[in-house]
Amino acid sequence: MKLGKKRTASIAAVLGLMIGLTGCMGGNETATNTKESGNAAGKSETSTNTAGGGAYILGEQPLEFSFYGHYDWYTMPNWGEDLSSKWIKENKKVNIVPISSGGNAKQKLSTMIVSGELPDVIWTERGADVEQLRAAGAIVPFDDYLDKYPNLKKWAGEETLNMLRSSDGKLYQFPNWYTTQPNGNTGYLVNKKIYNELGTPSLETTDDLHAYLKLVKEKYPDVIPLEVGQGAEGIDVLSSAFAENRPYVYSALSMMAIPTGSEMTSVFKDEAFRESLVYANQLYRDKLISQDAFTQTLEQVEQKIITGKTAVYAASSPTEYGAIGNALLKEQDPEAGYIMVWPIHKQGLDKNKIFPGAYNQLGWNVSVITSAAKDPEAIFAFLDWFTGPEGQRIIMWGPEGKYWNGTDEDEAPLFTEAFTTDTKGRDELMNATVNLQWSGNTVYVDNSKMKFESTLPEDKKSWETKWQSEITWRTQYDTTEFVNLAPAGDSQEGIISQSVSEIYEKARAQAVLNAASKEEVLAILDQAEADAQEVGYSELLKFKTVKWQENLSKLK
Repeated sequence: MKLGKKRTASIAAVLGLMIGLTGCMGGNETATNTKESGNAAGKSETSTNTAGGGAYILGEQPLEFSFYGHYDWYTMPNWGEDLSSKWIKENKKVNIVPISSGGNAKQKLSTMIVSGELPDVIWTERGADVEQLRAAGAIVPFDDYLDKYPNLKKWAGEETLNMLRSSDGKLYQFPNWYTTQPNGNTGYLVNKKIYNELGTPSLETTDDLHAYLKLVKEKYPDVIPLEVGQGAEGIDVLSSAFAENRPYVYSALSMMAIPTGSEMTSVFKDEAFRESLVYANQLYRDKLISQDAFTQTLEQVEQKIITGKTAVYAASSPTEYGAIGNALLKEQDPEAGYIMVWPIHKQGLDKNKIFPGAYNQLGWNVSVITSAAKDPEAIFAFLDWFTGPEGQRIIMWGPEGKYWNGTDEDEAPLFTEAFTTDTKGRDELMNATVNLQWSGNTVYVDNSKMKFESTLPEDKKSWETKWQSEITWRTQYDTTEFVNLAPAGDSQEGIISQSVSEIYEKARAQAVLNAASKEEVLAILDQAEADAQEVGYSELLKFKTVKWQENLSKLK
């Protein structure tokens, strides 16, 4: 996929060394694709495998393209080794060649740009990185494909697609796990056996929680009363307890801005954020939360959850380890396991207006097709099939025959008896494809799952699905209007954002770990506000305000 010298220089000049996304693990698998292509963005070759109406027919001839996941932690599983991708490879004739970040996504993408060897597809976060690629002419628009291949347009909807459009009005991003209905798992996991043995006391308010954690510490000295996860994200989750209609993402590192009226205002002055850190500091001083909360690894957190060594776990997705821990603990003791409780709230607030987590219509991340792709329309045709009912059924639950057989009037799979009896095999199949789900269709998958679960007796229902339907999906806040507020890393606002982030992280940790009183917590936050303003925080907030108002205009 060599690019001409002029185009290579142009892309490199516009992009520079792009700011990559960081993670906790690196990959070790590398692959390259050296197909020659000099196509400019939007001027790709016409697909050679089309029907009379001009649409590409997936499966009539082989399609191969390279795929790069722009994350330090991401290593793509070998395509065709699991049952699902093997079926796609054999029946749809699609082969996908992985390109690994090697654990350093920023450097890898920069190297590919400078060398002129862009991959066919880049899987990455929405926002500044995508816009830099677009400005460089390095990615192709999808507008001419939307009516030919109708799944994305049908399932995502015009509102979502409009939110994904770039400043030139064109669509370059194929979303992953987009949705038109609530989803998410943020909330509070509770050790069922400990809770029952302590008499199932009230766990509704922040005062209730504090009292319960003290009781746990007294009666179970070898148990962590409140586990707050890697990076102490549970402390962020707690901020949602101190104000109505306020998900924790407002004051989290990813946003660091509070919508007030029609403007974005300082996180350091936000009353809910300040109260939550005072509360967390008291819990820390009382030794009710992990003393290594800011330094522990994800593996350490997992071990505490699956072995039942914590009484309460607050996190952005506690169900992930909760489901595993629940199954393991119940095997040892039928009375053990985990439950979830309605989100904790400060006394006097309406518990039905407390939203610990958030979701947005655009979902998680996106795939972009680069100008290096020989046949971008064919790749789009695959992604569109992949996000449609058949593609989702196969990548989620395997080929037809074992765990599902046929579909109903809504194209939802008719799950077989094996789906509930062979849970080990089913989960192994599903886990094998998690890192191949690049164009997830949340509404189709969730509705298919819920429809089936509603037909099962209580003891056969999925633990995770039970708590999603009863609590977590009902307590996640729609934050679509706040997407894409982050500035480009090499812009003036991006440089300010990096400085403010460093001030934020230091102040948050100091407030919890070092402060000896409420007054000291607040003094640390006041100093952080002054430091942030000194590096240009007000300018960053103005930038976020403008972006927010643009989003609101698009949604209207």
